[in-house]
Amino acid sequence: MEILYLLIPISLILIGLIVLAFLWAIKSGQFDDLEGPAHEILMDNDNLPPSKDKSMD
Repeated sequence: MEILYLLIPISLILIGLIVLAFLWAIKSGQFDDLEGPAHEILMDNDNLPPSKDKSMD
């Protein structure tokens, strides 16, 4: 029973730290564009001219 006097304040401190980290992530823009990087990998840049391979000469 006495362990609860230690565990409850520790858990409240951890919850506070997690909330602060989450708020910092929101403020720094971590959640602004969730789909953009996932779609970038699928977009090929087909407009570039083919590069010349010098080993074929």
